[in-house]
Amino acid sequence: MSRGKPRRLLSGAFVSLVGYLTLAVFAAQQQFFAIDYGTRSWMRLVHYEALNLPMEMVTTLGGLGLIALIAIAIPILWRINRRWALALPVLMAGTWALQWLAKTTSGRARPNLAPWGFPSGHVLSLVVFFGLMIYLIVTASSRRRRWRVFASIAAAVPVVIVAFSRLYLDKHWLSDLAGGLSIGLAYLLLAIWIVEVVFTRSDLRQTATRGNSEMGEPTEHTSS
Repeated sequence: MSRGKPRRLLSGAFVSLVGYLTLAVFAAQQQFFAIDYGTRSWMRLVHYEALNLPMEMVTTLGGLGLIALIAIAIPILWRINRRWALALPVLMAGTWALQWLAKTTSGRARPNLAPWGFPSGHVLSLVVFFGLMIYLIVTASSRRRRWRVFASIAAAVPVVIVAFSRLYLDKHWLSDLAGGLSIGLAYLLLAIWIVEVVFTRSDLRQTATRGNSEMGEPTEHTSS
C-alpha cells in the first residue's frame, strides 16, 4: 500500500461523513429539499403500472438478494483474499446495525408516509457491498486497466438501478438516497482503512516479532 493511501481513505471517509451529517440535520428536522419534490413529481410523470412488478423485483436486490450475493461472495473471496472473506460478514452486519441507528436517529418519514425513510438502507448496503467489490477489483486484479474499468462499472450498475427503483416505487426521497450513499461511503472507506492498514501493520509486527524470537533462540549442539 502506498504511503498516501491511508490518508486518502481517511480523508474520503471524513468528507463523506460530513456530507451525511449535513443531510441528517435536515432529516432530523423533517425538512426536505426542492430537488426532493421535483424528483418525485418527475417520477410520477414517467410512472407506468406495467413497470411496477419489474421494479419490485429489482428492489429486492437490496434485501434478500444482497444476502444471497454475500453468501456467494464469501467462498470466492476465500480463494482470493481470506482477510476480506472473513471481514465481509462482519462488515455487512455492521452495515445493517448502522442502518438501524441512522434511521431511528433521524426518524424522517418516506414519501408514502411510512416510517424510517432516511437514509436509504438499500443504497447504504449496496454501496458498501459493491463498493468493496470495486475496490478489490481495482487493487487486486492483475488484468488490464480496461477490464478493471469495465468490471467496476458493472459492479456499480446494480446500485444505480436499485436506487432508481426506490424512487420509482415512492419508497424514498432523493435526499434519502444521497444520505445512504454518503454514509455508506464513509463506513466503507473507514472499514478498508482498518482492514488494510491497521490489521496489516499488526500482522507485520507479529511477523517481525516472531522472526526476531526465532533468530534469538540458541542453537542446541549434540555431542557425539
